[in-house]
Amino acid sequence: MGIFDSIKEKLFGKAAPEPAKTTAAASQPSGQTAAMIAAAMAANKAQAEKVTQAATAAKPVDVEAIIEAAVKAKGVKSNWRESIVDLLKALDIDSSLNARKQLAAELNYKGTDPDGSAEKNIWLHKEVMKKLAENGGKIPAALLK
Repeated sequence: MGIFDSIKEKLFGKAAPEPAKTTAAASQPSGQTAAMIAAAMAANKAQAEKVTQAATAAKPVDVEAIIEAAVKAKGVKSNWRESIVDLLKALDIDSSLNARKQLAAELNYKGTDPDGSAEKNIWLHKEVMKKLAENGGKIPAALLK
């Protein structure tokens, strides 16, 4: 799992588990039956994805409220609205330089700023907020500028 996936999981919760797969030890159905089972499983998976997308679209997750609650629970000051390091710390996610390098790679950072630079960290924060909004997060407009 990538760093951005960890951020999404902390904010949106875990995705529904994949349906259990049959093992080779199970009885071997005929070719036609196996094809019918595969088609039914694909249809069920597609339906589950549609339901998940509809639920996400219907009720956006209040990202600000979740992060504020996490910061308050820790009892520390945090500048998570501007700092990618503080944002990651608020969510109990590794905020090290290596983790931020990985996050930059995941989000396709194309700039030339050196690792750990203020410019790169600002880009990371803005990109994370943008991606959270694209994935069903309710993000204050000020954080999307």
